[in-house]
Amino acid sequence: MPRSIWTKLALAGAVSLLMAACGSTGTAKPQPKPTSLTDVTFTLNFTAGGPQAGFMYAQQLGYYRQVGLNVKIIEGTGSVTTAEEVAAGTTELGFSDGPSSMSVIAKGGALEIVAPILQTNGFSIMTLKSSNITSVSQLAGKTIALQPGTAQTALLNAILAKNGMSQSSINVENVAPAAIIGLLLEHKVTAILGGADFQAIQLEQQGAQLNQLLYYKIGVPTIGLSIIANEHLVQTQPSVISRFVSASLKGWAAARKNPQAAANAVAAQFPAAGTAAQYLPELKVDLNLLCSAPGATHLGSVPAAIWQDTYNLLTKYDNLPTTLPVGDYYTAAFEPKSPPTCG
Repeated sequence: MPRSIWTKLALAGAVSLLMAACGSTGTAKPQPKPTSLTDVTFTLNFTAGGPQAGFMYAQQLGYYRQVGLNVKIIEGTGSVTTAEEVAAGTTELGFSDGPSSMSVIAKGGALEIVAPILQTNGFSIMTLKSSNITSVSQLAGKTIALQPGTAQTALLNAILAKNGMSQSSINVENVAPAAIIGLLLEHKVTAILGGADFQAIQLEQQGAQLNQLLYYKIGVPTIGLSIIANEHLVQTQPSVISRFVSASLKGWAAARKNPQAAANAVAAQFPAAGTAAQYLPELKVDLNLLCSAPGATHLGSVPAAIWQDTYNLLTKYDNLPTTLPVGDYYTAAFEPKSPPTCG
């Protein structure tokens, strides 16, 4: 019997009713105490949107509370920043691009990748369909706009090398994030580097017809957005991580079945960030990346070969040191026993 009702009955002197409710012995049965929830903060890689919808849907469906967690979801300002905050313990858990997290770990950051959500990255080289460019080799001599310091830009040399080219064979134009879409629409550049779930969506919403060369299809299938955890939490409260990963994967599996409801959940929890109509097409792109790794069988994990490919690409083309073996960047210890399948 809830405590508030107990008090009202006691104050009203309804002892006989209480006795009846407790059984014929006349002894009150002990009432179960409410299960206490463990507070945990989870920082996104960026502002809330389609790429993060599975977490908000898990929150809305009560999956975190069901496993004893009171999760506070915080918007982020970039994968590297989120990884740095997790390493510093400012937030216990985070959502960050795999290579970005690995770069922070390589510099001594106290964190681990505990569950890849997007099994491969969603980066692409975008061109207008009227350019008739359908392969990397056709970019020779063309101008490509890119944003310095982004993960997709860092992997450009890897893309070119994987396709028998070098950066000297193209013209590169460094631009601000706000300008990159306009340059392509105005035909001032032939191609841009961006996210298939972000810049590509914005371009298509403005009427552009695109050809996209997705990184994971042209030789650079690095690990995508992943759940990361502070190392101290890994050591002292592994159950929190296991429960969070399990509930999150359940949320993402639900989002696969009902993308519209998941997009609605983002809009409900972060109304200032945008609308469900904006989030839905973004989410649909990312749902295709949940099980995009070759050989993947279930959500939240990728075959060891994909980790090794990511490591090889980053050490060769993105200055990741070889002093740490690939196994020091991630752990499979928090995979649920029965995770959602890719089928």
